[in-house]
Amino acid sequence: MFADGRGSTEIAKELRVSVRSVQRWRRSWWEAGQDAVRSRGPASRPKLNDRLFAVLEEELAKGPVAHGWPDQRWTLARIKTLIGRRFHKSMTLSGISQMLRRRGWSHQVPARRAVERDEAAVAGWVKEVWPHLEPPGRRSGPGSSSGTRPDSR
Repeated sequence: MFADGRGSTEIAKELRVSVRSVQRWRRSWWEAGQDAVRSRGPASRPKLNDRLFAVLEEELAKGPVAHGWPDQRWTLARIKTLIGRRFHKSMTLSGISQMLRRRGWSHQVPARRAVERDEAAVAGWVKEVWPHLEPPGRRSGPGSSSGTRPDSR
């Protein structure tokens, strides 16, 4: 129990970390005090520093068409390609997403629907076509947990 009456499990859930991490931090705090659990900053330097990120923002402002894509949608995969071409650095999609979020960027969705949108055609597609595209659900009968037995397929 902590001083506020919460256990390691509650703290771990609130911080979205493992219970083991909370226990390790608590033991470090008991043994060495507050300095033992103070943040030492990020584990590594960012791939794009402030100057390079400013250049990336300028490139993003030009739009995807200026960089050879056929439409005006920036996707994480396209931004990854741009970073590779422009800075000769490789980043994961989740790393790019986190970097953009930290810098105040967010994914956008259209504020309004296209004027050309045909609501009746969309409704018909959702009712008639979409159900055939969804994969079938699991069988309700008994099966096998073995990956090599026919029941598991």
